Amino acid sequence: MGRTLRNKPPVKGTIDSLRDDARGRMEVDEQDYLVADTLPGEMITAEPFRKNRGKIEARVLSVEQASADRVEPRCEAFGICGGCRLQHMAPAAQVAWKQSLLLKDLAEKGVAYNRLLAPINSSPWGYRRRSRLGVKDVPGKGRVLVGFRERGKPYISDCRRCEILAPPTGDLFEVLSDLVGSLTIKAALPQVEVATGENTTAMIFRVLEAPTSADLMALEKFSSSQNVQVFLQTGGLDTVTPLKADQPELMYTLPDFDLEMVFQPMDFVQVNAQVNRLMIAQAIDLLECDQDSKVLDLFCGLGNFSLAVGRKAGHVVGVDSDPGLLERAGVNASRNGLDNVSFEQGDLYQETVTGNWLGQKFDRVLLDPPRAGAAQVLEHLPSLGANRLVYVSCGPDTFVRDAAVLTGQLGFRLEAVGVMDMFPHTLHVETMGLFVRD
Repeated sequence: MGRTLRNKPPVKGTIDSLRDDARGRMEVDEQDYLVADTLPGEMITAEPFRKNRGKIEARVLSVEQASADRVEPRCEAFGICGGCRLQHMAPAAQVAWKQSLLLKDLAEKGVAYNRLLAPINSSPWGYRRRSRLGVKDVPGKGRVLVGFRERGKPYISDCRRCEILAPPTGDLFEVLSDLVGSLTIKAALPQVEVATGENTTAMIFRVLEAPTSADLMALEKFSSSQNVQVFLQTGGLDTVTPLKADQPELMYTLPDFDLEMVFQPMDFVQVNAQVNRLMIAQAIDLLECDQDSKVLDLFCGLGNFSLAVGRKAGHVVGVDSDPGLLERAGVNASRNGLDNVSFEQGDLYQETVTGNWLGQKFDRVLLDPPRAGAAQVLEHLPSLGANRLVYVSCGPDTFVRDAAVLTGQLGFRLEAVGVMDMFPHTLHVETMGLFVRD
């Protein structure tokens, strides 16, 4: 944690660069300072508060000369709430900075690429359709706090609304605060998970004690008045139960492929609907598949990519380790009339990878692994016979790690690579790469 500094005088300097954590670096009297909420080229005054590993951490007090990329943050809790770190940076500059991080990591690992894909981005506001909100009754503030945690602290930030959550959730913080504050179990309700479809929004209330009949009535009134589905979760995922039966399934569409996808409130779906649509279209363009192509989609989940690829390819096999997601992927294939898309269960995360796909041949492969990457399956890819591989990544460090293996050991070259801004205003960087094998 470093050593706290007290009564240190403010310092003035110029930010020369941004670190990977978006803190600006400046040098004053041969000492490195790290200052959040600053941008390269800015002349600032900062207050030192901690020394950690030889660097002094400081808070910006004033910006004497602002960067042309500086904008006014829209959220009143910016700087306190840990949900966003980059609202002070223009959206185009955020994307350019994220791209620079990816290219720096590739260069450091010695991974060459032939061309750079144009970044994929979206509207930077009201985009987030999945989130986990912390809940805490704080008597000192006289109300229940609902929102994301503060930067570097375990406390729930005092927010009245959120600018990045998809409607209607971003406008419901005060309503949720009043609702939880009225419950007898308010001290035993630590979080609310949110999943927003194009047809409805679901909120999953984590309850550590059984709600009373009065609590259930209050939750039902909230559900009806806000047109929100309410679920209760008493333990693991298998305990998520709807407050009312016969609620419509959550749904999103992929119009370019004439697809309607249904999902359950706790299922993984891509957070940003606009970016998801553009991402799928780009992946399919890069795969270059036709009706003679047999495509393997590893880490397929609900079939987000599989079904869209099925509109272009002759046959698609989706593989995942989660039986519940695979069941709903099969339902989505049937709903959309895709009998050329099949799904199978296989363990893609352990050292010993399993699945019927290992003994088959494919023309194309799509990888969409979780943040941990796809290290366990890489060695099996050359034997599949595919000469084009599209890798979609939510972790740039593991993407670069796996790209080094694909290009350095397995005979692929990185033909094209680019970033996707799935989470505007945050530090998250999504990547897509096309690997080709002659």
